[in-house]
Amino acid sequence: MVPRLCVLFSAVAATSVIVACGKTHERESASSTGVAQMSLAVSSSAFAPNAEIPAKYTCEGQDTSPPLSWSGAPANTKTFALIVDDPDAPDPKAPKMTYVHWVLYDLPPTVSSLDEDASKHPPQGARDGTNDFKRTGYGGPCPPIGRHRYFFKVYALDTLLGDIGSLTKPALESAMKGHVLAQGELVGTYQKKK
Repeated sequence: MVPRLCVLFSAVAATSVIVACGKTHERESASSTGVAQMSLAVSSSAFAPNAEIPAKYTCEGQDTSPPLSWSGAPANTKTFALIVDDPDAPDPKAPKMTYVHWVLYDLPPTVSSLDEDASKHPPQGARDGTNDFKRTGYGGPCPPIGRHRYFFKVYALDTLLGDIGSLTKPALESAMKGHVLAQGELVGTYQKKK
């Protein structure tokens, strides 16, 4: 007699879940390098996760980039990349676009933090991309209405991307495809005071 099989397969948010006769097995999605993607811990000494970003780092202050740090990168990391964006533009109640505030890539593997205002003095070897203010470097939160979320996303890559210009976020994401070993994010919020 052929044993009864009860297998259910579903793909949810890049995690495959297989249930076979009551037993659950999870498998992390692998990048095209064949390495399971890991998580980076991203933090800032300027604000806690999901807390308000101080005005100093916004258009209502000095508009300088906040300090950031990360840990947990795989040993074979060759570079890091950073994208800061706001998915709540222009109005969190009716978002229509993701507004990009900072694109930075080819950060050396020995770098695990960025000082305050690092946008003006990035680590040697790092390359600036173009944000949605149509300039390189950091452009701080400046939401037209409501409280927005700002995602500071760090990626550990298995390659040096090299000088491929002032990439936009989509161009950087395309260049990173298949090279992300680990990633993590820190979310801060901001609502204009005036």
